[in-house]
Amino acid sequence: MKDIATKGIMTVAAVAALALGGSAMASAASSDTTAAAAATTTAAAPAAAGTDIRGDGGPRGGQRAGETLVTGSLKTKLTAAAKAKVPGATIDRVETDADGAAYEAHVTKSDGTQATVLFNKDGAVSSVETGMGGGGAPGA
Repeated sequence: MKDIATKGIMTVAAVAALALGGSAMASAASSDTTAAAAATTTAAAPAAAGTDIRGDGGPRGGQRAGETLVTGSLKTKLTAAAKAKVPGATIDRVETDADGAAYEAHVTKSDGTQATVLFNKDGAVSSVETGMGGGGAPGA
């Protein structure tokens, strides 16, 4: 009888240890997920500050003086038009243009090259330029 009681206690202790270990692992995984989410949020923060949407400090850089980011429904409209004009492209940023067009969308094409989609004041595509467009980074 004593052996049965001892085995029962050992079984309960083993189950409790497994439960605590699983709980600790779940907590650690949750902490890692939270840290990863915080890192992702931090990496996305530069876009709000007016730099490139990718936030990687790459060749797209920030906006030029006299240009401002486009937001809201106008951004949605211009983004859709740019993607229709340059299928498969990633939109880097959409902003007003300081060189004559009303708006511009800086994009990275599916082959990795860059282009600038220019729009008139009504939001219609007026042209697509290779590279960043006027006043871009040297060599762009």
